[in-house]
Amino acid sequence: MKPSYYSGPVLGRFGGGSTVVFMGVLVALTVLASFGNLLLPVESPLHVSTYTITLLGKYLSFALLALAVDIIWGYCGILSLGHGAFFAIGGYAMGMYLMRQIGTRGVYGNPELPDFMVFLNWEELPWYWFGMDHFSFAMLMALLAPGLLAFVFGWLAFRSRVTGVYLSIMTQALTYALMLAFFRNEMGFGGNNGMTDFKDILGFSLQSDSTRVALFVITAFFLGAGYLVSRFIMASRFGRVILAVRDAEPRARFVGYRTDRYKLWLFVYSALLAGIAGALYVPQVGIINPGEFSPLNSIEVVVWVAVGGRNTLYGAVVGALLVNYAKTRFTALMPESWIFILGALFVLVTVLMPKGLVGLFPDIGKWVRRVSGKSKGTQEHTP
Repeated sequence: MKPSYYSGPVLGRFGGGSTVVFMGVLVALTVLASFGNLLLPVESPLHVSTYTITLLGKYLSFALLALAVDIIWGYCGILSLGHGAFFAIGGYAMGMYLMRQIGTRGVYGNPELPDFMVFLNWEELPWYWFGMDHFSFAMLMALLAPGLLAFVFGWLAFRSRVTGVYLSIMTQALTYALMLAFFRNEMGFGGNNGMTDFKDILGFSLQSDSTRVALFVITAFFLGAGYLVSRFIMASRFGRVILAVRDAEPRARFVGYRTDRYKLWLFVYSALLAGIAGALYVPQVGIINPGEFSPLNSIEVVVWVAVGGRNTLYGAVVGALLVNYAKTRFTALMPESWIFILGALFVLVTVLMPKGLVGLFPDIGKWVRRVSGKSKGTQEHTP
């Protein structure tokens, strides 16, 4: 008898048919949307507006964040309610780089200090802003900062064998504490208003249509790369141990696996994905503020994954895209009602569709085969 964590024969290092379909849809969406914006005239009914491109780029950033949560929750059983912290830290790293690119074009014309520092009478740039005017260094920080935070937090939590709801509460407390800290003006990150009024990235204007399309394509690339790498990890020996830890951690520990180390490194990897998502998000939406640390945002990401279907990777992406599209529509029509709609959606999915939307596909296939089988049997017995 196979152990409970056995996930069936591996259809390939990258997940077989589901990966082919996912990558095909992602590439098709990216190519069609990009060409529709750059090549088709505005008068064409097939033209894709720059606003739509920016919205799609934001959705794909959220999809990468949902992927990060699914890899740690769906495959390892760790319900993190604080991944918004890693997302926001990656976003702040990108925001610091973009603020340094403004230079004398700011409201106060200071070549060194961002406008909010001039307004608050700062006399010099804080030490932790040094090097953030270089893109490569800023992107390194977008990875290093959330990765290091996840390593320290995970090492302390997993080494102490904190699990279940207690771990979830700790992750939520982490992001809430960071939100309160970043709201303070003396932290040097813009306080309540955060960072905005970005001008360009790597010398390219952020208002340009071509720059917007490039950011959208880059976001799609990192989503695809994150999906493939995650598939590869979960199809490896490391991934099979992770599944064993999720389903029977005491047994895995008993046979000799250092389960805390496996959970720690997967947690760090998940935080790196979230940091990349945050760095891609900021130049497309044009702002980053402490509100991104809100525990409610992290809980919302969990809802995306639950709605799409956890333990699938592509389900998390589907959930992120659908829920955020619904949010865009409903907040325009009924802004006060969205939070209640989101809560009702989560309850509905949890009770009626525990495997999420993508979990319905196999059930529909079985139903179709059963109906077609009955129909064929009826025809055969008809005189």
